[in-house]
Amino acid sequence: MSALESIRSIVDYDGEVGKISQFLEKFAVRGGKKGVAAAEDDGQAAGDDDDEGGPHHKYTEILQRVADRVEDTVEIALDDVRAFEVEHGGGHVPFAFTSSLAYRIEHNAKCYVELFSRAIDALMPEASASAARDADADVLDVIFQARRDRDRRDREAAQLFERQAAQAGQKSAGPGSEPESFPAILTRRYTVRLVPRASQAAQAVREIGASQIGRLVTVRGIVTRVSDVRPAMVVAAYLCDACGSEVFQEVKTRQFTPLTQCESRQCVDNRTRGKLHRQTRGSRFLRFQEVKLQEMTDQVPMGDIPRTLTVHCLESAVRTLSPGDVAHVAGVFLPQPYTGFRALRAGLLADTLLEAHHIRPLKRRYDELAAELTPEMHMRLAQLSRDPDAYARVARAIAPEIFGHDDVKKALLLLLVGAATKRTGDGMSIRGDINVCLMGDPGVAKSQLLRFVAKVAPRGVYTTGRGSSGAGLTAAVMRDPVTGDMVLEGGALVLADNGICAIDEFDKMDEADRTAIHEVMEQQTISISKAGITTTLNARTAILAAANPARSRYNPRMTPEENINLPAALLSRFDVLFLMLDRPSHEDDLLLARHVAWVHTHGRHPTPADGDGDGDGDQGPGHEIDMDLLRHFVAAARARCPALPRAVADYVVGAYVQLRQQHKAALAAAAGGAAPAHARSAIGSTTPRTLLAILRLAQARARVRGADAVATDDVDEALRLMDAAHVTLDARPAGAAMGDRAPRADPVSAIYAIMARQLAATAAADAALPQLSYSDVLDRVRDAGYSEADLSRCLEQYEDINVLQVNLTRTRITFIAAPSAAQ
Repeated sequence: MSALESIRSIVDYDGEVGKISQFLEKFAVRGGKKGVAAAEDDGQAAGDDDDEGGPHHKYTEILQRVADRVEDTVEIALDDVRAFEVEHGGGHVPFAFTSSLAYRIEHNAKCYVELFSRAIDALMPEASASAARDADADVLDVIFQARRDRDRRDREAAQLFERQAAQAGQKSAGPGSEPESFPAILTRRYTVRLVPRASQAAQAVREIGASQIGRLVTVRGIVTRVSDVRPAMVVAAYLCDACGSEVFQEVKTRQFTPLTQCESRQCVDNRTRGKLHRQTRGSRFLRFQEVKLQEMTDQVPMGDIPRTLTVHCLESAVRTLSPGDVAHVAGVFLPQPYTGFRALRAGLLADTLLEAHHIRPLKRRYDELAAELTPEMHMRLAQLSRDPDAYARVARAIAPEIFGHDDVKKALLLLLVGAATKRTGDGMSIRGDINVCLMGDPGVAKSQLLRFVAKVAPRGVYTTGRGSSGAGLTAAVMRDPVTGDMVLEGGALVLADNGICAIDEFDKMDEADRTAIHEVMEQQTISISKAGITTTLNARTAILAAANPARSRYNPRMTPEENINLPAALLSRFDVLFLMLDRPSHEDDLLLARHVAWVHTHGRHPTPADGDGDGDGDQGPGHEIDMDLLRHFVAAARARCPALPRAVADYVVGAYVQLRQQHKAALAAAAGGAAPAHARSAIGSTTPRTLLAILRLAQARARVRGADAVATDDVDEALRLMDAAHVTLDARPAGAAMGDRAPRADPVSAIYAIMARQLAATAAADAALPQLSYSDVLDRVRDAGYSEADLSRCLEQYEDINVLQVNLTRTRITFIAAPSAAQ
């Protein structure tokens, strides 16, 4: 076996520390407020003359604030390092980035963090007099003072021994012990954080490989799990029971072997091995939090499962991420060897982690958006607010690629804005989030509307009913890999807390999984009792669901429960239930085809200058409403809390009572067989929850208008939206809606039920396309008291919705979608 060859590093790290010290001392910006990293959000470069006054030394001021214990983080922006090198090293011709200090920092980040710490230790100024007077002494101050007193006594004893030895003419060999030094990390009251270059692109989890170990990388993903904040030991302190010395052990790995015997100078000289006792008070702990970062949906290849990355947050980086946040996390990509029995199984393999340095949320919360308005955005919002047609214009900005559905988009705008959540004196909460259900025929862009709303919302989660389980929606019990404890990992509803949860294919969910949504939609909580964990999680989210008919197309002659196969108890929890039908119309089909052709031709949605691509342009003033402006508009609207005047409250009460009376009259007319099918728009859906829905919609409409109080116009708009949603929602007699299974008074529905029962009783039901003889059906129809004209009308209507077909000779009826005998 050949001997190991030592390779000397070609990098002069002492020289690198000198360059870093020069950068920290001399880098200056005008105004002292903004460097490149701080100005990247508003496009301002470092050194711009944006503030009055001369240049300020940015990092010198930061070090002074750290010395005064005002701050505990030193953020080093690589753009600042690059700008300093170009200004002081490259002259007017910028040199290559690959030969710069910023490049070396980016590609060896873990090492350069320590070099920055060494430079900062040498440059750290003394605390100002006022800060030193007001600062409270901590454990580190007590240790420093005790060590200084001990070193002073040792020096005095050594000097006394030297004088006595000189007087006696002997050689000096006294107990002159040299002062022992502390571990460097013990004396640092700060944490060095590296801020990546603004031009550095964010990568997916699967794009980070072994070649990037030790580098500063930026990863984009969604946070799925966040652990509790726990103390992580970085320096272990011991006290010797023989000599009284304190011994410090620096911990750099997940596991370490504690010291047992004292190795101090006094114990070595006296040839005594004192026993060490660990002192928790003198040890150094850092705040530690583990975060699971998962790939976004658009980053996962077809057929693969999303990958996750473990992120370690220390000190100031803790509590900056919550489950459901989408963020860019920049940090050092490091290997993490396995420990214990897993190390024996893994062999040479190692796990990986990301040590977080800089976290930038992609979807800022509404309160953050409202507080950080740029002058340009403020001007655009003011211009939009002055528009009398702002409500309709902003609604049309929701999924502009989707043609039509104006009322649906207005309802989605009110869902984004929502109403204020109210709390009573006894602690009861009245939800302000609006729940909307979109149901109807396939191909009417329900899924696209859901995806757009989930993308606009700061905390929007999109999921499907078929791919979601009850635990996936609420919470799953997992074992924490760090502590081994059983913890809860939040599902889609918990991740969408204070946001929107869009559930597509709502009708495809299992009944056992669907029951998890009942509590969320009304109480906005999730009660968990699993594996000894009994708790209640917050799920303050608005539910946006989309459901398809059970028989390929919506049958308006049946109730929503029969068409969508959803229980009435769940449907009543939705504030608005929109029915989106695909009805043939020459004019509407022409406009829709022109719009779709425009989008495919130009690769974008039509703007007002383009005339919407259908000859009917949006004549609203101002520029186009993009997604950024839409988010700021919703944030500004949610900041308001309109009051409900007494007169408007009386108006709402009168409207609700009138709806209830209409409901009662319609039920009575349906019981007597006198209710026409097209007149039953809201039978069975006017409940006390309808009153709360009217109030929520009206308050959301007042927020959109920017008003301080709800007006009667807002109530009228809420009633109009609910009426537009229910206009063809239920066309069945009231007896069946209330649970009476008597024969239908409608001849068309009754004849269809006869054919369904006849089909179930024949052997033809086993065929690929079940068929019935026209003559046999006619005989049964006549026996039931209906005419051949009624049968012809029934066949025509069900042919229009592509449920059955009749051959040209009218001898055979073929069923495309086989009905059930219950119909």
